[in-house]
Amino acid sequence: MNAQTERLTLTGPVGSIEALRDQAAVADNAAPRGIAIVAHPHPLFGGTMDNKVVQTIARAFVQDGWTTVRFNFRGVGASEGVYDNGTGELDDLLAVIEQVAPEGLIALSGFSFGSFVTSHAVAKLATTRQIEKVVLVGTAASRFTVAPIPQELHERTLIVHGEADDTVPLSSVMDWARPQILPVTVVPGGGHFFHGQLPLLKGLVLRHLRSAASS
Repeated sequence: MNAQTERLTLTGPVGSIEALRDQAAVADNAAPRGIAIVAHPHPLFGGTMDNKVVQTIARAFVQDGWTTVRFNFRGVGASEGVYDNGTGELDDLLAVIEQVAPEGLIALSGFSFGSFVTSHAVAKLATTRQIEKVVLVGTAASRFTVAPIPQELHERTLIVHGEADDTVPLSSVMDWARPQILPVTVVPGGGHFFHGQLPLLKGLVLRHLRSAASS
């Protein structure tokens, strides 16, 4: 993604995990805000850490001063193992967090299938880690059971969905969000992959990252 991108090989539950770490865009000697992890879309449908939406989210985090890690779930790219319907992929995500961000502020984000997996990581870590921001894009609520976002994290959470998403209907995301009274940012005319609208998506993520949230 830039000259400050580092290729990592992490240890996963079923073997090695391929990852990329992008250094935060901060002034010399300034500390990053924290570490952001971005999860990619469905492994069986071409989803990888190089997906354009994943890269767009990662760029927003980097620009806002976060060291950002993208990784390939098991069975994708050089990551070992095979697809596990989200269960093993959650274990992969938790293993990545444990290795690249064992302490300090974290932000968790995902696109499509990655949002589903990330939601469960948020639910699992909410009581033990300081999660500063959550960003879920194209959340796969029609195909998987997405975990509710803990109430205390609602103001720190951004949900973005395309109005014309034909992979995950907007109605399914609203059905998930409605009982939680969790706002959803809808991109008019937006499809699942936000073709032609990635700069807008990046702007929405940046605006969220730069907004203050109540504790």
